[in-house]
Amino acid sequence: MQYSDIGIDLGTASVLVYIRGRGVVLKEPSVVAFDRETNKIKAIGEDARLMLGRTPGNIVAVRPLRQGVISDYTVTEKMMKYFIQKAVGKRTFRKPRIAVCVPSGVTEVEKKAVEDATFQAGAREVYIIEEPIAAAIGAGIDIFKPCGNMVVDIGGGTTDIAVISLGSTVVSTSIKIAGDDFDDAIVRFMRKKYNLLVGERTAEDIKIRIGCCYPRPETETMDVRGRDLVTGLPKTVQATTEDTMEALKEPCNQIVEAIHSVLERTPPELAADIADRGIVLTGGGALLQGLEDLITDRTGINAVTAEDTMMAVAIGTGKFVEIISEQGFMEA
Repeated sequence: MQYSDIGIDLGTASVLVYIRGRGVVLKEPSVVAFDRETNKIKAIGEDARLMLGRTPGNIVAVRPLRQGVISDYTVTEKMMKYFIQKAVGKRTFRKPRIAVCVPSGVTEVEKKAVEDATFQAGAREVYIIEEPIAAAIGAGIDIFKPCGNMVVDIGGGTTDIAVISLGSTVVSTSIKIAGDDFDDAIVRFMRKKYNLLVGERTAEDIKIRIGCCYPRPETETMDVRGRDLVTGLPKTVQATTEDTMEALKEPCNQIVEAIHSVLERTPPELAADIADRGIVLTGGGALLQGLEDLITDRTGINAVTAEDTMMAVAIGTGKFVEIISEQGFMEA
């Protein structure tokens, strides 16, 4: 009977599963590899991620979620079922209550698709929670107090920005610029500057190892391998932190502008709270070096990255189920 409350952070880049009383028990990339001819699933999660860009013609590795929204319903349903079973094990006697988080800008149709997929994956009850609220709970903010908190959740496909007070969102926006766009920007930059074609995974490595968006005192370098667009042969170049700064300038500016627009629409009392308490950053994209400094520099408000930033949304989604059962509180 135990472990019947589950929180799922259904992300564009990765899926995290939180189980009440056990914490985050699973974190895997949201990638599915299947055989085109037989329609059979070959691998899910980390095994499938390793296949990205490396599959023969009949096998495709896909991400069933694009920009925080389900783009392939059947594959998403199978993926969720697999992750829930992997996290819970086969020994459950009753169906779990599952809370799933979605970006704050999704439509009712998109919410319904997530709800249906979760029921199909074996849920008894489904709660849909908006990402910024889950991120705030996970970051340890008491969202039920009458004071303003600003959360910026930078995921793989979307960046959600919200001002939260008294348990719900006062002002929010969701933009389709996030971690994946950082990768794309690096791919484009490497092609333009070095005539080098690199894949998604290489771009992500560059971002993690030397990516930055604010001037740094020392320069780091990294050897990048790819295909030379002129000769068509493999080539290695040395990329620097300055390269990544130039590549990431545009997407980072768009995130800062979105934060600015939310602050402009925030009621004055809550804006004063935010100036006092700072802006909390969560999500994998928040780990980009220099992002805190860039936001602080442009807004004049101190930006801090939440502890356990990658897990914040999953933890918050799981705790949301506990809050519902304790308070009878239900998200509209």
